[in-house]
Amino acid sequence: MKNNRFTPLREQADLSRGTAAALSAPARLHSTGSQPRVAIIHYWLVGMRGGEKVLESLCRMYPQADIFTHVYTPETISDLINGHSVKTTSVSRLPMAAKMYQKYLPFMPRALEEIDLTGYDLVISSEAGPAKGVIAPPEAPHLCYCHSPMRYLWDQYHTYRNGAGLITRTLMPHLAHGLRSWDVTSAARVDGFVANSNHVAARIRKYWRRDASVVHPPVAVEDFAPVPASDRGDIYLWAGELAAYKRPDIAIEAFRRLNKPLVVIGGPDKTWKKLARSAPDNVTFLGKVPFPVLKDHMARCKALIFPGEEDFGIIPVEAMASGRPVIAYGRGGALDTVVDRQTGLLFQDCSVDGLVEAVKTFEAEKLDDLDPQALTRHAAKFDEAAFQAGIARNLSDLGFAPR
Repeated sequence: MKNNRFTPLREQADLSRGTAAALSAPARLHSTGSQPRVAIIHYWLVGMRGGEKVLESLCRMYPQADIFTHVYTPETISDLINGHSVKTTSVSRLPMAAKMYQKYLPFMPRALEEIDLTGYDLVISSEAGPAKGVIAPPEAPHLCYCHSPMRYLWDQYHTYRNGAGLITRTLMPHLAHGLRSWDVTSAARVDGFVANSNHVAARIRKYWRRDASVVHPPVAVEDFAPVPASDRGDIYLWAGELAAYKRPDIAIEAFRRLNKPLVVIGGPDKTWKKLARSAPDNVTFLGKVPFPVLKDHMARCKALIFPGEEDFGIIPVEAMASGRPVIAYGRGGALDTVVDRQTGLLFQDCSVDGLVEAVKTFEAEKLDDLDPQALTRHAAKFDEAAFQAGIARNLSDLGFAPR
């Protein structure tokens, strides 16, 4: 066995696994009698993105579950989630919490610990912002599905701080230290971790010193389908939220050099309008579009361009479900979804030059001719049934029957 200088924390993880085993008998008693009481803790509910799609799938697994969250704007949330009992923490009572919730991050640890989970048989936390820090009853297994350890505390701390305003930039060093300590401490309360990708599992090991199994998030692959080759075009596609870390800037500049048509789909409006002002004529911005428009572009594009490093990345799976290949930066979640030269092309240089060369290689090797049916079969591995089976398997490992 290799030496490990983090022995105390490793022992903590072993204790957690032992606790999970000790919980097995009472957990099974709950699950085989009347319906178990299930609490799902979700960081915040202010819109429908990837994390909320995971929450919807958990709601379908446990239609009786109660949801706890820091802030909640029902008008932005699906009917499925709104159909559950949704309870908010004390953070929701702070001024303008629905819009300023991220500014209240220092108040969230205490707010989570104030949640009374007495009488619940199972706790599932959905972690990207603070969610896992609840205090579960001793007999209730706590499974954490982690989309990402908080990037603004860990690997992206300096990026977020450098891009923040003066007040936030001044306060962050004073607040982040204590939040990191709480983040690690609260990780020891969790009985089992599930990561949405191998990339996230590695960061859980790095920052929390806990092992995590990998269960990819559910993708609605059945909503997408290929079109005949005669209906496809020569347009490349970039789609998603126009956030800096997704690197739309690299895509735009690379296609300026290539002088090939690129369609950019996504918001917010102020971002794409700003990018459009300096973009070349061969790059077209559509902003946010209805789903049928996105679906049509997915199926007809030559390839999806995916130059950012993401925790998982649902968009590439949707493109492959549409029968189209992906040109992706070969780091992060793309390594779990894109198979080099079988479902697309992975490139290693995250720069304009790197993407230009990747597109040239993609065309030279005629990778746009990859079999659409093979791509859709590959994408099917990421459907909701696979996600729910993975969650059920991890709950079973904690001694809790999934239904």
